[in-house]
Amino acid sequence: MIALLAAAIVASAQAPAPAADHPAPPPVALAGRAETVRRYPGPASQGVAVGPHDVYAVSNFALTRFDKATGEKKAQWTGERSRFPHINSCALIEAELVCASSNYPATPHVSTVEIFDPVDLHHVRSISLGLGTGSVTWIDRHDGFWWAMFANYDNRGGEAPRDHRHTTLVRFDDQWRRLEAWALPPSILERIAPMSISGGGWGPDGRLYLSGHDLPELYVVRLPDGGGVLDPIETLGMEAEGQAIDWDESEPGILYGITRSSRELLAMRVPGF
Repeated sequence: MIALLAAAIVASAQAPAPAADHPAPPPVALAGRAETVRRYPGPASQGVAVGPHDVYAVSNFALTRFDKATGEKKAQWTGERSRFPHINSCALIEAELVCASSNYPATPHVSTVEIFDPVDLHHVRSISLGLGTGSVTWIDRHDGFWWAMFANYDNRGGEAPRDHRHTTLVRFDDQWRRLEAWALPPSILERIAPMSISGGGWGPDGRLYLSGHDLPELYVVRLPDGGGVLDPIETLGMEAEGQAIDWDESEPGILYGITRSSRELLAMRVPGF
């Protein structure tokens, strides 16, 4: 009995301290709300991508293409889970399906760009972004550059000493060399803690739209005139509870997302367009 008690005391001493609780963020004043105008059955667990004629469900190591007009399933790809553990988002860029992928929740963080054929969804090539910044969650092409967000977390999937405050927007050149990087403003950090940014993309108005991991909120930001922290503009409400988003470039003002409760794909009309 004494031996068992001693072992328990040792185990308790060696156990990691519980993570600090993050209180629910206070209500936020919304500048407007995106209206859901259509939904597709999915399922999607991570996010959605959209093109002129297709909608894509993103679910870790699986991708599915649906006909945008009818919702009919057209193609599906399932990858090797050990090689593609966490495809977080995709975007149709220059006739390729460009996806942000990482080893989340494993550490140390390893991030890659995975590129697929947008029709039959076969894997085309990979670009390794390496270690050291976080887990890449979304990728976009804007103003002649590649843009990517690297998530950091407080708890599961986090890599100490970084936490959610180290979430970083990075601008790359065509050879994926890092050029500049920006941090998130405190007003967004308090909304996403202890998680991070899961989705994002440049809107048709030239502003950057970001989504978190859990809250049905869309954060609108811009690059600052000085300093290294993004300027917050406004927060919009939406049905999608965070996760990856994608703008429909064939229909300005329509943003796609997912609802985690039913894993449906959502087409939402953002106010102001």
